[in-house]
Amino acid sequence: MPTMTAEFTLRQQARAILKKYWGYDDFRPLQEDIVVNTASGKDALALLPTGGGKSICFQVPALMCHGLCLVVSPLIALMKDQIENLQRHGLQAEALYSGLSTNEQNNILDRAADGSLKFLYVSPERLRSKDFLTRLMRIKVGLLAIDEAHCVSQWGYDFRPPYLQIAEIRPLIGKDVPLLALTATATPTVVKDIIERLQIKPATVFRKSFERSNLTYYVIHDEDKQGRLLRVVRKVKGCGIVYVRNRRRTEETAAFLKQNGFFAEAYHAGLAASTRSSRQTSWLENKIQIIVATNAFGMGIDKPDVRFVVHIDLPDTLEAYFQEAGRAGRDGKRSFALLIYHPSDKRNLEEKFSISYPSQEFLYNVYNALCNYYQIPVGSGENAVKQFSLQEFCASYRFRAPEAISALGFLARSGFILMSENIRSRSKISIPVSHEALYRFSIDIPRYGNVIQTILRLYGGKVFSWYADISESDIAAKSGLPKDAVIEHLKFLQKRNIINYEQIEKGATVTFTQPRVEIEKDLLLPKLLRQQTKNALNKLQQSIDYAASEHLCRSIQLLRYFGEENAGKCGVCDVCLAMQESVLTDKEYKEMLRDVLPEIKEKGINIRETADTFLQYSEKKIILFWRRALDEKLI
Repeated sequence: MPTMTAEFTLRQQARAILKKYWGYDDFRPLQEDIVVNTASGKDALALLPTGGGKSICFQVPALMCHGLCLVVSPLIALMKDQIENLQRHGLQAEALYSGLSTNEQNNILDRAADGSLKFLYVSPERLRSKDFLTRLMRIKVGLLAIDEAHCVSQWGYDFRPPYLQIAEIRPLIGKDVPLLALTATATPTVVKDIIERLQIKPATVFRKSFERSNLTYYVIHDEDKQGRLLRVVRKVKGCGIVYVRNRRRTEETAAFLKQNGFFAEAYHAGLAASTRSSRQTSWLENKIQIIVATNAFGMGIDKPDVRFVVHIDLPDTLEAYFQEAGRAGRDGKRSFALLIYHPSDKRNLEEKFSISYPSQEFLYNVYNALCNYYQIPVGSGENAVKQFSLQEFCASYRFRAPEAISALGFLARSGFILMSENIRSRSKISIPVSHEALYRFSIDIPRYGNVIQTILRLYGGKVFSWYADISESDIAAKSGLPKDAVIEHLKFLQKRNIINYEQIEKGATVTFTQPRVEIEKDLLLPKLLRQQTKNALNKLQQSIDYAASEHLCRSIQLLRYFGEENAGKCGVCDVCLAMQESVLTDKEYKEMLRDVLPEIKEKGINIRETADTFLQYSEKKIILFWRRALDEKLI
């Protein structure tokens, strides 16, 4: 650490920058210590819970040092959110990610080299590009920041082998350039692995307790998940997030909440980008109360007044659950994280697991098929960028899309390819007119009847209720028309307001980051796949154990998972309350005789209706009251 005088100067400088660009007078706990350590040229690993303000920890010292801050981040969406935030504050920031043209990439690297950029975000896969590494040596780097650093560890929940390249690039940018690794989720084993793999010397770890005293964790076992969700959101006021496993369920759950009087919308990667952006903005501005989302939502979004996060489906890992639940209550006020669990969730997770972790044979088949699809011979193909259609690729080799995308994702995480953000995206169609109006149009202008009938045969009645993913190639094949003609027909129907058609603006791409290898000799995926599968299965079991447990404080379970062995009981989770609520005191009974009994007698409501009516009492207290009142023949 610097001398006392130098440290005081650094702290003053850091606070001045924080005030100038972000408008804050003071740092959050631990932030300032991390900033000063980094600005003084020291390596460190920072463990801060979700909402702890990790980005400030490298953005402020970056403005205190000479040169560019190189940020390694695994998610394109997260990169874009942080870049937009920096640009709003008047700071020059850009990102390199798959999908940018060669000219766009060269322009960004030129600006980085001439000092016009202060922040450059890259994916870990980019570090395997020889062209990028050559350009990197011409750039003055002042700070290396590693976001989501748990990805560097094979024991982490999202191990990304390209992160291992980070230690190898340090000599290229200068041995004196400080490295700051940051994560919100790391077990003790992962912490040790991060330090070793990133060569953090000395092994300085800034650790803020993961305890969230204002956040109440609940697990409720219930088969009627939507009914339980409705009772929860009626009790807890304010805005919230509901996480579900798939896109269809986001739509169904949002529709259910809207039918019951709540301002709710679905959010998932299958929606048009403009729709996602509009719904996210409306939620941030509290025009939408509840967003129902897949895990595509929330990363990089800082909304302090989220009062509840509900998981209808059990997450794969406790890291993922803790991170998503932690999006509630960032303003420090009382908030709730609720998991609605049913034993069938275990079976559903195991089925998903079998899809997410392909067999070695299937992984090999997909890799070979991808190379053959583009006629790439062994030893060739490095940096080749190819237009990609998941549907056409799967049709060509008779792969099922879910299994194929999992295999492609594994190849991407292992550094063999880069996939653009819209790799799963498809054009979309909905039909806003009635069946009768559609039929009349087909009669009046029969030229378009073939395409209309083909859409209905392929996608059924769902196109009348919400957007359906479509494939112009499939419509062309079934209708007998060329693909270009199909697109012209769809655009005409859009102009006549017969359909809503959202064509993919930019085609998906796959980039080969290294030459094609001989599987039998060089491909090391089997060992890596076995290790990742074993780790993932272990984490899956721990997630199931957390949901099924009814005997240990939820906060203690989570904190112990992250290495905080001395955590005390929270006193407010479902387990702690169950211990407190096993008895109905005479005082509580008398209050409920006064408040609750008249309603039961007058309206004849049952136990569940009583719980929904009297939100100030827990369901267990309601049940105890009913039992005693029945014993005393009052009802």
